[in-house]
Amino acid sequence: MVELALLSPWIIFLFIGVLDWGFYAHAVITLENATRAAAVYASGSSQAFTETGNLCTILLNEMASLSNMQSVTTCGGTSPVSLSSIQLTGSDSPDGNTAVKMSVTYTTPQMIPIPGLLAGKFTLTRTLKMRATS
Repeated sequence: MVELALLSPWIIFLFIGVLDWGFYAHAVITLENATRAAAVYASGSSQAFTETGNLCTILLNEMASLSNMQSVTTCGGTSPVSLSSIQLTGSDSPDGNTAVKMSVTYTTPQMIPIPGLLAGKFTLTRTLKMRATS
């Protein structure tokens, strides 16, 4: 009992850290998948990168499993997710062909901060360049 009493604060501390890291890892993987899905859609035609409503819907559907995305209906403003997409041509694109550059930013909900290790809230950004198919 004495050993458990002495070690339980450290065990709880480690559990909270693992829980936070797990959530952040899930958020990064989900953000990467959502960015890829939006870029695939945006690269489908020469005007798809300007369809922010459709791109936002794709992002929201892909990110629906995150805890602070349940009631989100827009991308940008006070929303935890925002996106920007531009068309790249010529020397700006990776291989000289027309491409789309998709950038998605996600702000995590406030988690339990651990001084020196985890801030408790992060802003994650993923950027992807994809060659346009048509």
